Amino acid sequence: MRAVIQRVTQAQATVGKDVVGEIGAGLCILVAVRKDDDESNAKSLARKVAALRIFSDAQDKLNRSINDTGGEVLVVSQFTLYGDCQKGNRPSFSEAAAPADAERLYENFVARLRGAGLRVATGRFQTAMKVSLINDGPVTLILES
Repeated sequence: MRAVIQRVTQAQATVGKDVVGEIGAGLCILVAVRKDDDESNAKSLARKVAALRIFSDAQDKLNRSINDTGGEVLVVSQFTLYGDCQKGNRPSFSEAAAPADAERLYENFVARLRGAGLRVATGRFQTAMKVSLINDGPVTLILES
């Protein structure tokens, strides 16, 4: 699994005119599932996200996690994170998981974040969305499991 994690002051995902997921301060996570991923990848990635110390403490050092801050999380599925542009001009998505497998592991990842005590909003799986956010810092990291 691959995730782009952005520290945000707010974020939302919309489908048409409907807001399907919205958060205040916390993390906006774009997540993709690779074709050979399994539940252990979702577990590992969720554990890492919950423990990441990317929020500032009183000395302005990145020493606090999302759990420490009480922030929220918006998780959006984005298979294009596995786009390979090495050959030609059109990305290949051959490393991305099939939709049914990806959805199962995406939901597993979300459930594990919630199980860690986080408030989690989501986008809508396999749907064209508009994702808007205000990146705080900016702080953006890429994680792989």
